[in-house]
Amino acid sequence: MTKDVSLHGRVAVVTGATRGLGRAIADRLERAGASIVAVDQPGASGDTPTAWQRSEIDLAEDGAEQALTDLAAQLDAVDIVVANAGVVPPWRGMDALDRAEWDRVMRINVWGVAATIGAFSGVLERSGRGAVVATASINGYKAHPKQVLYTASKHAVIGITRAAALDLGPRGIRVNALAPGPIATEALLTRIETRHKAGGPALAATVQGLAQDSALGRLATAQDVANAAHFLASDASAGMTGVILPVEAGLA
Repeated sequence: MTKDVSLHGRVAVVTGATRGLGRAIADRLERAGASIVAVDQPGASGDTPTAWQRSEIDLAEDGAEQALTDLAAQLDAVDIVVANAGVVPPWRGMDALDRAEWDRVMRINVWGVAATIGAFSGVLERSGRGAVVATASINGYKAHPKQVLYTASKHAVIGITRAAALDLGPRGIRVNALAPGPIATEALLTRIETRHKAGGPALAATVQGLAQDSALGRLATAQDVANAAHFLASDASAGMTGVILPVEAGLA
């Protein structure tokens, strides 16, 4: 592995690390040499490697910020933070919004990202090569019908990324974000099936339509996203901060 992409000797904290994109990213960073601290909500499913340190934190809870701060204090060093944890709410029109759902999603998707970056900023600064990778979405710069809550939350993640890059740059910390398009994770496929049962298009037709909309004629994969996260976490992107990197196979 070339020096600029090697993560040997580095510690990476990944939130939402036990499933989906978070798990793919953590696996990729580990293969590049990083030691993984996997943060996820209590009882989260997914078998993680025994070499990983596990920390159970529910970002929707009032004590999440203190728990993140305590974790940062417990670790000898942190070089990489992947603020990935997030939820995708059900499709809802503007006339069917749910206040409790809105508050919970914003706590996890927005406050959770900001609190995670803030809690680890001190230890990242001590690293001398600190890198933050947030998980935004193409919904952070475009919108889709019946997804106002998710769209609003991911627009906010992009704003947090750009502001944090300016705040933390003088401290030697880079802050960038990924903007994945639709990825054929279990979560996405389940949502499509749920929508189909309510009268929406079938799973196969939906996935095929999404693939046809892309320049590459396919959906981006979890591994595509993980590879991009590795790049942003590594010295190969040392001159980049405040960047939102799309990973969507050229989706129009």
